[in-house]
Amino acid sequence: MDTKPTMPATCKDAPLDLAEALNQGCYCQTLDTQRLRGQLESDPSLLGMAQSITNTRPHLFSSTVVFLSPTMVEAITATVGAIERVMALPAWQTQALATAAPIAQVDHGPLGVFMGYDFHMGPDGPQLIEINTNAGGALLNVALARAQTACCQAMDLAMNGYRDLRTLESDFLAMFQSEWQLQRGDAPLRTIAIVDDDPANQYLAPEFELFRQLFIQHGLQAVIADAAQLQWHDGSLWHGTTAIDLVYNRTTDFDLSEAAHTALAQAYTSGGVVLTPNPRIHALCADKRHLVTLGHLPTLQAMGVTEADQRILQKGIPACEVVTPDNAAALWERRRHLFFKPLAGFGARAVYRGDKLTRKVWEQILAADYIAQALVPPSQRAMEIDAAQTTLKFDIRAYTYAGRLQLLAARTYSGQTTNFRTQGGGFAPVLPVPAKTTAQTCLDHAAAAG
Repeated sequence: MDTKPTMPATCKDAPLDLAEALNQGCYCQTLDTQRLRGQLESDPSLLGMAQSITNTRPHLFSSTVVFLSPTMVEAITATVGAIERVMALPAWQTQALATAAPIAQVDHGPLGVFMGYDFHMGPDGPQLIEINTNAGGALLNVALARAQTACCQAMDLAMNGYRDLRTLESDFLAMFQSEWQLQRGDAPLRTIAIVDDDPANQYLAPEFELFRQLFIQHGLQAVIADAAQLQWHDGSLWHGTTAIDLVYNRTTDFDLSEAAHTALAQAYTSGGVVLTPNPRIHALCADKRHLVTLGHLPTLQAMGVTEADQRILQKGIPACEVVTPDNAAALWERRRHLFFKPLAGFGARAVYRGDKLTRKVWEQILAADYIAQALVPPSQRAMEIDAAQTTLKFDIRAYTYAGRLQLLAARTYSGQTTNFRTQGGGFAPVLPVPAKTTAQTCLDHAAAAG
């Protein structure tokens, strides 16, 4: 992480107008790795993190940004808002919890930190691909966004138009405090555990350290804990000799049914710990069958969804259906236009583009529980990698709390799905840019530069 941002090519080839012009025509590398190091290692306890990421996670961060028009940002915000309003309806909650695990029936009040809504940018606007209840990467993306250097006037305008990055840590802390108060009221929050399975070996483990330090800096006792090391006794959840008030839950055992999570499940069920996100939130929001419901107009109408929200969801939710023996033949015939996802999957595991399917994989899909989603090709971002111009795909992740957008980030990649294994790929900041004049400003800058 010792290079400065470079401009191997300017934005001179960008067509006029729209953020997409910059995504397709600007090859500027805007990541200042020295600045990124400073952001990641802002506390002495974090020294060495930047080099460790370079050594062990070389494709975590992209070297450039992704541009979005304000129209796209507004559409993402509107879609998230509509989804959250629908999921707050009693009819939705009754239906969603009807087939959920018993532990998901428990409600202590928290709403779930870091909801994540993943989108592809389609020709008719953002298309929702996935909903996550423990979306990772938010603090890493804050550090990354602060480490960008404007390569031209257009990007400088975009960076100045972005939300105030200085307030995000305060927003995140307020979110955790809100979760605590929803369950505990005015009682003081003292201890937080950031919990995952074998956390030191998780791909986003550096973020756990960033969160731990953030909590400590604001007067909280914070630990990173393996879920299997937690104990439930005497009415409290314990990590060693420390009683835990709140758990920031990063596990992917969403109903806490695995043996290693017994103590966490007992503490949550009894109300002995504030757990966020928790099984109820996952059941209400992230079951993949909800993608079917959100795009099914008759069901939305029967639930009492407003006509305005129906229109938003019909525009922003790709058609989706559960794979069954009855529709299997028809889905196979239409497979080239579909994307197949396991109901219990996460992290892009066991997902398949229909045009890549073999008969053997198709039989595996039929033997499991899958949904078929209308294929929405991802947008592309022009880049220069090892002195060669290329393009990578990208999706957009909206981090939200209580229906409010906190941060947008992109994930750039090649292949079927996001993977953090692509040379030149990884997280990238999202910069909203004016729909008009931006590309022309970039062109003018390039011309002036000679």
